Amino acid sequence: MPKLNENYQNVKDSYLFAEIARRVKVYEETHPEKAADIIRLGIGDVTLPLTKSVIEALHEAVDSQAVSETFKGYGPEQGYAFAQEAIADYYARNGVEVKATDIFISDGAKSDTGNITELFAKDNVVLVPDPVYPVYVDTNTMDGKNIIYMNGTKENDFLPMPDENVKADIIYLCSPNNPTGACYNKEQLEAWVAYALKNDAVILYDSAYEAFITDPTLPRSIYAIEGAKKCAIEFCSLSKTAGFTGTRFSYTVVPEELVFETSNGGTLSLHNMWNRRQCTKFNGTPYIIQYAGAKVFTEEGMKECQENIGYYRENARMIAETLEKKGISFTGGVNSPYIWFECPKGMESWEFFDYLLENAQVVGTPGAGFGENGKNYFRLTSFGKHEKTKEAMERFNSLF
Repeated sequence: MPKLNENYQNVKDSYLFAEIARRVKVYEETHPEKAADIIRLGIGDVTLPLTKSVIEALHEAVDSQAVSETFKGYGPEQGYAFAQEAIADYYARNGVEVKATDIFISDGAKSDTGNITELFAKDNVVLVPDPVYPVYVDTNTMDGKNIIYMNGTKENDFLPMPDENVKADIIYLCSPNNPTGACYNKEQLEAWVAYALKNDAVILYDSAYEAFITDPTLPRSIYAIEGAKKCAIEFCSLSKTAGFTGTRFSYTVVPEELVFETSNGGTLSLHNMWNRRQCTKFNGTPYIIQYAGAKVFTEEGMKECQENIGYYRENARMIAETLEKKGISFTGGVNSPYIWFECPKGMESWEFFDYLLENAQVVGTPGAGFGENGKNYFRLTSFGKHEKTKEAMERFNSLF
């Protein structure tokens, strides 16, 4: 009889978005006459198509596979050099120096933020914010690691800061934050980097929404902070930046400077460990996807993406404007595609989810799915179509 990983018993029975889908399905089955009226502003999937230059690149890459001279088989597990260099150039245009060889291309930040746990022993103390993207918690729970929480609250703008009385080995930060939409400023990130260096800790920094930042004073990478290459791994994705939620392209930056002592007095490089892990368990992101992804990072490609992001920003503005009119406290909506607000009338988040679905046929995301501090909060996304977002806000406005 096999011995199972019994840590799975400690993982919540249902992944947040699976529970949302279940409740919506039940509503559709019991209210078939209203099923077509449902507007989904919950799961953060995009609605605009891929941009012109990306589509052209995809066609070009597909055609190249029909010719022996340009056909590609197995590619490098780290990613093709042309894609790594395109990303490094994009960092440089944003004032941050990152070596192309420190960039590992993959199929999703969700995958990499979960898989990175394999580099760390089970007896590490893992510090995560609450509210938090569920993958950070669930993957470490599956691995049996010791998780402790730092409180994100209205009082600290949902941006918890280091506590010198808490000793952590691994720290998860997400900025712009999912789910709260809050962004760390430079001084706050400097404090986190100082804490990590002092405590010989590693920051796992999720910057999947960096392209939504418009405030030039806000860092778009942890590596904008001096010393971060000695203590931080950065994850990013084209899912929301360029609409690759179904196409799948992400990258993880693991600097060569990340070297730590081992229990026998030696040293190990996280860069080399991640490289070994990827070479063993990953066959690389498809050439076709990398070729198209590289086009995103050109000035033309990013201009097109920013036009799409501008479309989503208008949705965020409509949501924020509605909440302001109702006097409902919220964060996000600026520098972020997410809007995080207090549930009206003192409702808890799942109660409000059912209320909003039943009375307005609008689907959002209950804050309780992101942690204890989210139980009275709710998340809406700006990734819908203008007309649907406008209608959803009109329905919302009529409820209160």
